[in-house]
Amino acid sequence: MKKLSARRRHPLAAVVVLLLALAATGGLYAAFAPADKAQADETAQSLAIQEGQKLYTVGCASCHGTGGQGTSDGPSLVGVGSAAVDFQVGTGRMPAQQPGAQVPKKKVIYTQSEIDQLAAYIASFGAGPIAPTEKQYSPEGADIAKGGDLFRTNCAQCHNFTGEGGALTHGKYAPNLEGVEPKHVYEAMQTGPQNMPSFPDTTMPEQQKRDIIAYLQNVNGDESESPGGLKLGGLGPVPEGLFGWIFGLGALIAVAVWVAAHTAKAKKS
Repeated sequence: MKKLSARRRHPLAAVVVLLLALAATGGLYAAFAPADKAQADETAQSLAIQEGQKLYTVGCASCHGTGGQGTSDGPSLVGVGSAAVDFQVGTGRMPAQQPGAQVPKKKVIYTQSEIDQLAAYIASFGAGPIAPTEKQYSPEGADIAKGGDLFRTNCAQCHNFTGEGGALTHGKYAPNLEGVEPKHVYEAMQTGPQNMPSFPDTTMPEQQKRDIIAYLQNVNGDESESPGGLKLGGLGPVPEGLFGWIFGLGALIAVAVWVAAHTAKAKKS
């Protein structure tokens, strides 16, 4: 009987074995799973950079240099970041068709996957603004009224009060913002393309950028109304009234001159 009792396991032995097994399993997962995930992410990033290099060599290197150092035909791309690439290529401005005072928006020739690959390669030249996530540029829950104040303070001087664009000097211009994707508006504020100043998060926090995007979508949306009729670029009642006076009076004067000329001819005949 003594031998049998000596062979019996302690009641907590099974629990201890189970806990040790779970700890070992968790330890193995902690040791290998994150490493595997990090390795997979690193491999995917390396592949994206390799594919982006191929695209860059064909479509960008002739102007920006083989290593993004820039040439007489194109600026350096070192430090522009993935946000600038996504904006310029995602709006069709790059690759540029020809040099000029300003590169216009045109049809996009790359897929989003190819744009991401180009961005990954160019971002490897040096740290720069990172392309935003949907959460960062989504106007959901943003303050439209505050966005209007921010836009009129920082942007209306060039883009007009409702973002309809305007002329600048030496053939340059501020483009129309109607219909521009929120992501590209956010990236433009991040990077300051062409003649536009940049508004990094230290100058204009993420929430303020979202407020501006919400304002632009509101004033240029399908539900937006213009009680005065033709909005003439959203300039307001004073210039619209001036427009009416100039063209209205001009038309009346032209009619009066025409009537007087024909009346004089009728009297002579």
